[in-house]
Amino acid sequence: MIHGKWKNLLLATAMFNLGFVIWFSFAPFTGGIADEFGLSVAQLGLVSSAAVIAVPAGRILIGPLTDRYGAPVTASVTLLVVGAFSIVSAFATTYEVFTVSRVIASLAGITFVIGIQHVAEWFEEENLGLAEGVFAGVGNAGAGLGAYFTLPRIFGEGYAGPLFATNWRAAFFYTGVLAVVLGVAYYVLGDAAKSEAKRRATKENASFEQFLYVGTRHGAVVLAAAYVMTFGLEVAMNGWLGTYYREGFDQGDVVVAATFAATFSIAAGLLRPIGGYVSDVAARRERDVLPWFEGRYREQWTFATLGFVVVALVGMTAAGLTGNVSLAVAAGFLVGVGCAFSEGAIFAQVPAMFPNNSGSVAGVVGGIGTIGGTVYPLVFAAPFLPSLHLGYAVVAATMLPILALAAWAFQPAVAERATEDGWLVDGRPAGESVVSSDD
Repeated sequence: MIHGKWKNLLLATAMFNLGFVIWFSFAPFTGGIADEFGLSVAQLGLVSSAAVIAVPAGRILIGPLTDRYGAPVTASVTLLVVGAFSIVSAFATTYEVFTVSRVIASLAGITFVIGIQHVAEWFEEENLGLAEGVFAGVGNAGAGLGAYFTLPRIFGEGYAGPLFATNWRAAFFYTGVLAVVLGVAYYVLGDAAKSEAKRRATKENASFEQFLYVGTRHGAVVLAAAYVMTFGLEVAMNGWLGTYYREGFDQGDVVVAATFAATFSIAAGLLRPIGGYVSDVAARRERDVLPWFEGRYREQWTFATLGFVVVALVGMTAAGLTGNVSLAVAAGFLVGVGCAFSEGAIFAQVPAMFPNNSGSVAGVVGGIGTIGGTVYPLVFAAPFLPSLHLGYAVVAATMLPILALAAWAFQPAVAERATEDGWLVDGRPAGESVVSSDD
């Protein structure tokens, strides 16, 4: 019989993967949706933007709820709601009903936080980075390989099925049904934590006061800022690179431009487990590679990956200015590698630093991190820039304050108290329980 931690990792990964398929399933079918409802580009953009904007708030809310009620409960409720409204959107006959149902269905994006918390409740600290990396890396593939690659091939042009003659309606319906089935399975088969003591400690720490407290600690704030410049950058690049390769290098073939852009997505998604694994190895071997952060082994790796992201972005501007599209694609791949390694490192640190509040902190970090996805594209496409290639270097410059903040927070004396010291909220809430993550 499959061991409990592997069973729950499998459930969490399946949930996250399907969640990202549903979250991004709108994009491949915009043409047919616009034709059927008579939508303008602006109206399509409204649906797309609302779906993205809803997720950060949902992630912040679902984190403490998962700590309190356990992942099987919040995962099941989320999947049932998301699945139901995905099915509703498949039958929508008006733009208003379609928009509201898709926005609610887009809350599938909060499954990331639920899964991070669930995996943290089952794996020992020395293996957290790899476990979280596998969960997040395979789950992220739901956006690229699932929504953008698989759905359009299963439900392509000219699709005619037993229930629908419209491909996008069929895609939304069947992914919704899958979500409902998985929601029931998660509740029946999932286990909240590896021990009753671990579950009790997490539940007792899940108060509003505790959420405010841990969300304002130096460690949580720095990791949230770091996630802005990594996952936020990943979201921004996923939406921008197709346009960049088409417009910046006169690549008129949309398929070719999309293929170039996919190299970044593959690196940013599938290489994430490596970032978490290296963080685990660094913590186990206890070797200082950055002497400024002596004894802070996970922090050393995280800082190195953040620095790599900044350098790679400057390299992308340099490659673009040469006019050589091959160099630009290679540079984009390296940016994706940096994002993957950084994201894996960050979410190795989150549950390791906050073992009894992993859901709350994952909600803060994951929710705030998406901000970069809405801000960075505005810089990439800024009309005041003399060249389309310069936006990457400008974004890299905006990341320097985050890098400086991390350099301060990862100093041994500061990092030692990163879960105790913070901003805005003083004093640990009374009655907090503490249980080692290795129980």
